[in-house]
Parts: sequence; structure tokens; C-alpha cells
Amino acid sequence: MPIGNIAKRRGKAKVKISSKREAAMQRIMDSYSEDINTKISVIQDLIPLGLKAVAEELKAEVMRLAGEKHSRAGNNARWGHQDGSVYLQDQKLPIRVPRVRNVDLNQEVPLEAYRRLQTPRNNDADVMRKLLHGLSTHKYHESSTLAAEVFGISASNLSKRFKRCSADKLKELQERSLKQYDIVAVFIDAKRYADDGLMVSMGVTIDGHKFTIGVEQSHNENSRAIEQWFDNWIERGLKFEDGILFIIDGSKGIRKAIERKFSIYALIQRCRWHKRENVVAYLDDSQQVLFRRRLQLAYEKTTYKEAKTALDGLHHELEIVNVSAANSLAEGLEETLTIHHLGLSPEIAKSLSTTNCMESVMSQMGQYTDKVNHWRNSDQILRWTATSLMDVEPRLHKIRGYRYLSVLRFKLREIIRQRLQKESETKAPKTTEVFYG
Repeated sequence: MPIGNIAKRRGKAKVKISSKREAAMQRIMDSYSEDINTKISVIQDLIPLGLKAVAEELKAEVMRLAGEKHSRAGNNARWGHQDGSVYLQDQKLPIRVPRVRNVDLNQEVPLEAYRRLQTPRNNDADVMRKLLHGLSTHKYHESSTLAAEVFGISASNLSKRFKRCSADKLKELQERSLKQYDIVAVFIDAKRYADDGLMVSMGVTIDGHKFTIGVEQSHNENSRAIEQWFDNWIERGLKFEDGILFIIDGSKGIRKAIERKFSIYALIQRCRWHKRENVVAYLDDSQQVLFRRRLQLAYEKTTYKEAKTALDGLHHELEIVNVSAANSLAEGLEETLTIHHLGLSPEIAKSLSTTNCMESVMSQMGQYTDKVNHWRNSDQILRWTATSLMDVEPRLHKIRGYRYLSVLRFKLREIIRQRLQKESETKAPKTTEVFYG
């Protein structure tokens, strides 16, 4: 093929690509001129031209409302200018805002475009994310490279914006509906903030996904306060009629509240890690290593009979070594073996026999909350905790062995059926037999 033909064909290709680009650009410009949402988005993305675009959009809106200058058509009239400000992304810039007034009604006519640009893009989400990940409010201005005229990002202003956004996150966490979740297990654990105590609950759905149910401030895990917390779950639509396995650290207050609120629909699994550490805490350092290992091996037994036999043997030995340690092991021992009673696979049993899933979430949450050196009040603690948990939640993995959760659900239903049957038999009226002789 001649060289000239190749060059000619390439030229035609360039023309075609160029025409496609022009057509695409025209479509963008058409959508920009028609939809106010698209206009606002484009204005906030093109920072160098943003202020000019804002001024032009405001001018165009004034034209639509009041017509040409000196036209005196309609009820609306131009009414000079006033100082104002707009947000471009999350940064606030000053601008002169034209005014329009309805002469007949003698009242201001608001400009829609200006109203929309008064709100930071993504509702302060960018600011919240930067501060949550450790950017200091006092150094925030140094990270601003958009325009020299930027203002409204002082430490106090940023603090107010973060407070507003984190309050929204707390409200979302505390009020979101639980009807959409098919919960089969719930982890409950506590976190300390100096003298303040905070309880965090995490649900596990039937397909293995983890999500935060709620947070509650409580200094001593009082059962009455926890019952009110559970009432909030039920009001939000918690479905518990098919049974829920609660994994707790051994708090008597939490246990009592679960029994009162969920009764026959709940099973309790005491955290084996907490039980083990509570027992060995009574022993000296040399004995702790030995008994910690032996307790771990006992809990790793496959069947209930094997695990119970091993633990009973350890209890007899501890009665000789340290009676307090033996009593600690005996207290609530059966509840540490709930998973063995259910006969679940070791893979899923490992995930549901301790609160380690919660410890992992607490660790990730601590990457945010540990940056705070001074907690001023309860509201600040709850806001930071909720915001951190909501930020961590999308990155949580399914629990190990989640494929066996359907087996857990089946066994929970069977236990509930047996309990209901036993309860009905107990409440059934007794018939009196009369002997006729």
C-alpha cells in the first residue's frame, strides 16, 4: 500500500476522533446548562474557575428573576450587592452576592444557586475524614492549596463542622433500622475512656457480615441501664424470635439484662479468653504459663464431654494450688461451654467462643480515638466512637467459618422450640383424676 494512502487514512482517523471529542464535550456543556445539580458539581470541581463560574451563575439567575437592567419588568427588581461566601469543595471563599427584591411584597427573593453553594460539598464529609485520620485543626490551613482567599477553616470553625458531622453519624448509628438484618449472634464488650465506660455491641448476620448495633455509655454495666439499651434495639426492629447467641465478657449485669429481655430466645456464651485470664490472675507468674496453656487445651477439645472432663480435672488441681482460682473457674463454667453444647464445627466455634472479633474492632477504632488527648464530655466520647465505628464498618471482614452459621440458626430454633414446649407444659392446668369405687 502506498505511503501516501497510509498518511491519508491516519488523517481521517484523527478527524473522526476529534469530532467525537467535540460531540462529547458538547453533551457535557448541554447538561451543564440544563441541570442545576450538574452546575453545582462542575463549579465545585473547577476550583481555579470556580469563583468566576459562581459569579456568572448568580448573574444569570438574577437575569431570569429580574430581567435586563433598567427593564422594570415584573415584580422583581435588582437591589444592589452584599458581602457573602460560598463553598468550593470544603473550603469557604468570599464573594459579592447580587440581591433581588420583590417590590410589591417588599421582601428579599433568595437565589437558589447561592443557597446551594452555602453548603460544603459532601456535607463536611471531607473535613470530618481528614480530622478523623489525624489532621490537626491548627494545621488544616496549611493543607489548603486551592486559593489564597480561602477562609472559614480556622480551628474553631473546623471543630464546629466536625462536631456537626460526627453528631449526624452518632444519630445514624443510634437510630438506623435493624429490620433489614438477620442477626444470629451478638458480641458485647466494653471500652474505657479514663473514668468513663462505653459499651459497644456488634451484630453478625446469617451470611457472616459484621456491623455495629450501637454504643452506650455505662460506668458499671448496670443491668437496668443495659435493659433500656436492649429496648432501643427492639424498637429499632431487632428480630430475635429465631434465637440469638450472645457472646459476652462475663459481666453479671449484661447476663442479667439478656435473661430478662430475651428470655428463652437467647443463649449466652461466656468469653473463654476472659475466663482464662480471670483464673490465672490468682496464680504466680510461674504457674500462670502452665495453667493458661492447659486451660486453652481443655477448651480446644472437640466434644462437650471431653472439654468438661478436662476442666473438672483442672478445677481439682486448682483447689490444691489456689482455692480462689478454682472458684473463679467454677463460676459460670457451663456458659463457657455453650458452643460445645451446640456441637458446632471447630472453625465457627473458634469465632464465637471469645470476644476477639470485638477486640479487633476496638483496636481499629482506637487508631482514631487514641489521638484524642483530653475528653471534654460524654457527647464528645459518643460522637468520636460512633464516627470511628461507622468509618471502620465497611472494611470489616466476615467472621471465620461463616458458612456454618446456618447450622447455628437451626440449632437455636430447635432449642427455642424445646423451651417453648417445656414452658407450655409447665403452664398447662393439671387434671384431677376421680376414682369411683
